Amino acid sequence: MRAILTFLLLGLSILLKAQKFPLDKALPMDPEVKVGTLPNGLKYFIRKNTEPKNRAELRLAVKIGSIVETEEQRGLAHFMEHMNFNGTKNFPKNNLVQFLEKSGIKFGADINAYTSFDETVYQLPVPTDSLALLEKYFSVLADWSGNATLDPEEIDKERGVVLEEARLHKGASQRIQEKLLPVLLGGSHYANRLPIGLESVIQTAPYTEFQRFKEDWYRPDLQAVVAVGDFDPNVIENMIKKYFSEFKNPKNAKPRTKFKVPLREGTQVVVVKDKEQPYTIAQLYYLHKQKKEMTGKDRREAIVRTLFNVMMSMRFSELQKSANPPFQFGSTNYSSFLADLDALSSIVVAKGNDLEGAIKAVMQENARAGKFGFTATELERAKMSYKSSMEKMYAEKDKTSSINFVEELVEAFLNDLVMTNIAFDKEFLDQYLADISLEEVNKFTNEVFSSKGKVLAVIGPETAELPEEGILKEWVSADQQNVQAYVDDVVDVPLVQNLSNAGKYVAQKEIKEIGVTELELDNGVKVVLKPTTFKNDEILIRASRWGGTSLYDDIDHPAFASFVASNSGNGPLNNKQLSKFLSGKVVNVSVSVGQLSESVSASSTRKDLETALQMIYNKFTNQNLDAEAVSGALANQIEILKNIEATPTPEKVYDDTLQAVLSQNHPRRAPMTSDRVAKIDAEKALAIYKERFSNANGFVFVLVGAFEVEEIKPLLAQYLGSLPSNGKLSTFRDLGITPPEKKMNVVVKKGKEDKATVTLVYNGTYEGKVEEERVLNALGEILQMRLTEELRENEGGAYSPYATINYSRWPTPRYQGVISFGCAPVNVEKLVAICKSEVEKLVKEGAQEDDIQKYVNNEKLNFETYLQRNAFWASTLLSKYQKGEDVKGILHENDYLKELSTSSTKAAAKKFLSDDRWVQVTLLPEE
Repeated sequence: MRAILTFLLLGLSILLKAQKFPLDKALPMDPEVKVGTLPNGLKYFIRKNTEPKNRAELRLAVKIGSIVETEEQRGLAHFMEHMNFNGTKNFPKNNLVQFLEKSGIKFGADINAYTSFDETVYQLPVPTDSLALLEKYFSVLADWSGNATLDPEEIDKERGVVLEEARLHKGASQRIQEKLLPVLLGGSHYANRLPIGLESVIQTAPYTEFQRFKEDWYRPDLQAVVAVGDFDPNVIENMIKKYFSEFKNPKNAKPRTKFKVPLREGTQVVVVKDKEQPYTIAQLYYLHKQKKEMTGKDRREAIVRTLFNVMMSMRFSELQKSANPPFQFGSTNYSSFLADLDALSSIVVAKGNDLEGAIKAVMQENARAGKFGFTATELERAKMSYKSSMEKMYAEKDKTSSINFVEELVEAFLNDLVMTNIAFDKEFLDQYLADISLEEVNKFTNEVFSSKGKVLAVIGPETAELPEEGILKEWVSADQQNVQAYVDDVVDVPLVQNLSNAGKYVAQKEIKEIGVTELELDNGVKVVLKPTTFKNDEILIRASRWGGTSLYDDIDHPAFASFVASNSGNGPLNNKQLSKFLSGKVVNVSVSVGQLSESVSASSTRKDLETALQMIYNKFTNQNLDAEAVSGALANQIEILKNIEATPTPEKVYDDTLQAVLSQNHPRRAPMTSDRVAKIDAEKALAIYKERFSNANGFVFVLVGAFEVEEIKPLLAQYLGSLPSNGKLSTFRDLGITPPEKKMNVVVKKGKEDKATVTLVYNGTYEGKVEEERVLNALGEILQMRLTEELRENEGGAYSPYATINYSRWPTPRYQGVISFGCAPVNVEKLVAICKSEVEKLVKEGAQEDDIQKYVNNEKLNFETYLQRNAFWASTLLSKYQKGEDVKGILHENDYLKELSTSSTKAAAKKFLSDDRWVQVTLLPEE
């Protein structure tokens, strides 16, 4: 009998093993995706998904980018992307943007596109509750596919916009990139095809060149329509066939060459200095042939690479938390690089001038991993982290946002991959994760550091004394014979060691209109609970209480209180130990001491909720000092600030000036300096932190997500009800930080690029009423529309003008209307005059009905989506309790939109956008 049983068990074992996905088999496409190809070659990918409800994400992906441009066309791939918003067959001139915005879809935030080396992708998130409108949106995609009119007048108008976009990119980063790319991508076509192109081409390219580019490359066999959302896939398929079948490929179509980056042997070195580069950084790339995920074997190898990345990240993180880290930042990570190459990238930011120490430290860590591999405990933690992440995604398989699916499908099309579904991903991981041995991971680690082709890029300030190429090569290839194997220090102690008695509930209130339960504990803590089904396994915790750094005359130590605490681990665990303890757990807890309040932010799964609450409990009752980690973190801050002080960038000087002007040089708004950080006493900062969290009375905790109220009440009573309380309520202090109540015009001259930045601020006080705040929101958004229309579309003088009106009721109700844009220095006065003219129009005439309708429709669409998100409810509930407002009104937040009118916006503009109180701060290049 035993022999028969053994035989049966052996047979079952063999059967189970046989059920594993074959490693030589191609990975399967997600069966929920409808995939098809039209006779003209256009591909389509359609997936039904109801998160969020009544919404869809549409994409037109085109397998062309700047890499296909001729020398006479450099910049036209990106320019064509712009022109598809400036006149198409069915939407002349700017009508396309106007139509979409009237539908509630916002230009920039929603409607957008990007152009890279190898692709151009158009993005269109849309509502799906109107079939007629949905069909109209597909006509937009079709027009983008091949119906751009390329009106010469519109091309000429858009030249200025594209040039302004190019101007925004000018600066140290672009100058450095232009010197790096010829070496990094040496021998490749990519080195001379940056998507932004050449200014000379943008300014003067003939109209015929645009037409030629469109005819050559905007063709169906290089395109795909991707649609994911709350719709009937069959209806969508018919729409795609209706609108895209008419397009034809040109006769003798140009081949779409797949360009490569040559894999060169040896170590290529490039050293770049720049006047505005504030720190020294080294980037070492170990280049490898690209590894695509096409088969089961490829997927298994990808898991090995992920485990490698997790463990390398853990090691560098641990090194960063030492008392004297050898660099400001360091990392080693394997990922895709460009074209047909992957790269193992080691990046390090040097401390001060010690580039040698930084490079050698990274090389030592790489050698340690390459020579000795990883430990069994490291691999186990990495597997736990990977598995818990997969389980979290699987738990949310029916609550995953459409944008996640659409981006994966676009990537699959562009890179000739397949998109597997989460059920397959989890099953594959369950089948193979346990089989991946330490020897296998260590073998990969040794191989990946053995690349014959490397590129070393060193970037530093103009004043830095950087070594010659030969010395850099010596540092990279320095003998690492003395490197020691990594020792994994693991501590096994309970997270909470001295738990107080659970608190008692003294009141419970049901707010049925919004599904909220309000609890009061006997220590003065209020708990607000909203169970939801928006996610299957997500719980968010938000909490706050008035107080903050405003209560202290000392400026710096309170400002560093939460910094010291966050770098000091949790309870009995120091920072390094905490990272290891949290492996395999989906939990995050952070605390903060702000200017006016203390706050807690946390998230977890249902399984890890108790861990999150334990960590919060420790943050109030048992926050120790990790002297080693804090010392290293403070030293790092000092080095960062020293770099900034030695080489202040134009943006840094400008931002500091703006803060000084708007706060009237208040010391609380002065930029932090290395000297001030050097004087921080960690014990003193931690004492302030402990003082702020020694009394939980007055804290409001909001929990939103996947839980049952009665199920978690005992946990809340234990960990929140036992928080210390002395019965006293905390408040804040008004520090008197106020903007100037007059007109001011300040000019900053810094930098060498021919570009300017302008910020115009209108400020004042208000009564602190929600009605005022709502109309301020509307004015800010409508002003943004007007400035985009005038500065960008009509003038071509600014690429992305920005306008908003911020406000706060505390410490006293104040608002701040902000207008900001970048432009050519010669255009500053003209564009500022246009901005002030648009503000004046709002004051004298109010908002136009069209703009009001765009704002109203966008707010309605956004609000419908927000109501399905845990994060919205968590932040909004906490805000309502802070303000003392009726939380039942949350569902009716948008009712005021019906009252928004030309006359109401006129009255508000007259009240809040006064011409007698504004500040203008302008950044111009040095003379």
